[in-house]
Amino acid sequence: MTAPIRVVVVDDHPVFRLGMSALLSTLDGIECVGEAATVADALTLVARVRPTVVLMDLHFGQDSGIAATRTLTSDHPEVGVLVVTMLNDDASLVAAMRAGARGYLLKGATAADVERSIRGVASGDLVLGAAVAGRANLLFRSGSAGPAPFPQLTEREREVLDLLARGLPNDGIAQRLGVSPKTVRNNVSTLLVKLRVGTRAEAIALARDEGLGAPLPG
Repeated sequence: MTAPIRVVVVDDHPVFRLGMSALLSTLDGIECVGEAATVADALTLVARVRPTVVLMDLHFGQDSGIAATRTLTSDHPEVGVLVVTMLNDDASLVAAMRAGARGYLLKGATAADVERSIRGVASGDLVLGAAVAGRANLLFRSGSAGPAPFPQLTEREREVLDLLARGLPNDGIAQRLGVSPKTVRNNVSTLLVKLRVGTRAEAIALARDEGLGAPLPG
């Protein structure tokens, strides 16, 4: 017999964990082997039970699912991370995939979508839910249409600038990118020098002139 796909559910909302665990119990060949409500518990649990797939939310109060994904995929490259989140914005999608996630699914997806995504990630496929696949395609297409704005910036500095232009404070940027606020402050200081501007407001104005800083979804 084929071994079941072993799944860990990581989310700080108990109702979501309960509902997802109940759903997984109805799927042939898929087994929920644990739940975690915090990033620390998730890292400990994954190391102990060695699942096939981790269903990962992105926000846990002060902790970041992006950082957790980066740690899990580094420490356990055989484990596939499928992000399941409410966040339907470009920055979260890009940050999750760069952190090593193999899939990105929005909460509210159908049971069939959840099952398909888990099986795909377990097989090593890259899986995007229908709600984000079209936007991901646009991201890749826009990226190949011409050079990125502000070529003097690194990719991370450009991400920080984009989030600045969206109106996020340093703490909000840090949480979305899965880095420390100090790292964001350093990135901001560096990009101000590279852009030859003296204030965040001037940097934001330049960014918006180049099409960065599209409003975050409400």
